[in-house]
Amino acid sequence: MRKIKSETIIKAIENLCAKANFELPEDVLKSLEQNVALENGIAKDILEEIIENASIAKKEQIPLCQDTGTANFFVKLGHDVALEEDIYNIINNGVSLGYTNNYLRKSIVSDPIERKNTKDNTPANIYIDMVSGDKIEITFLPKGGGSENASTLKMLVPSAGWNGVKEFVLSSVSDKGRNACPPLVIGIGIGGNFASVGLMSKKALLREIGSENKSVFYNKKEKELLSNINKLNIGPMGMGGKTTALAVFIETEPAHIASLPIAVSIQCHSCRRKTIMV
Repeated sequence: MRKIKSETIIKAIENLCAKANFELPEDVLKSLEQNVALENGIAKDILEEIIENASIAKKEQIPLCQDTGTANFFVKLGHDVALEEDIYNIINNGVSLGYTNNYLRKSIVSDPIERKNTKDNTPANIYIDMVSGDKIEITFLPKGGGSENASTLKMLVPSAGWNGVKEFVLSSVSDKGRNACPPLVIGIGIGGNFASVGLMSKKALLREIGSENKSVFYNKKEKELLSNINKLNIGPMGMGGKTTALAVFIETEPAHIASLPIAVSIQCHSCRRKTIMV
């Protein structure tokens, strides 16, 4: 059994909050650079400005976007890890320090109607999977309110099939994609149930751009959807162009015979995510 002090994890989380908000992942940056060559006029100018913004943010260690998001944590906790206290408390302490000490915007209210700000961006959304080993893998996904508000969920009937899924995805992007600061990264959850499908779609956003779905069938469907989405002419920041989305990622789970849940988690061009091992 490996004992890990709370302070070690808290400090790692504090640094993770800053780095993820200051530095755009290399796969996202590479995809943006590749799409510059596909665009002309204002669309090309916008992509170049997004890339310049990422360069300045990394150099100056300042946020890529003023909306530093809801703090989402995906944790793989080893069975052979012994902690001094509850992992949820540890992570929230790290988030509180990370957002306060690095002057990141605090965007969480304690009640959805009364709207009182918690003033440290807690509580975080924390999802834990127990795995073998004596380490903790922590992935942080700060997700802005604009892209979250553009995300959608629907309980389709099974007879809708792939065509129904495709129609829902395209209509979701067409209706709300402009509001989510494109070019987008789109995570799709299919199957499971009402409670799980949204989380599945958000987990899909953790994949690197350029990676391929392990399923030959869904790998083909991801490419099909990406092609169709980029024909919508929404373009960078909704100003028109060929680059409405950088990637489409699909995750699936078994479902009830009477259900076909579908969730579309839309992420903005500032697709911030970072993983550490403790």
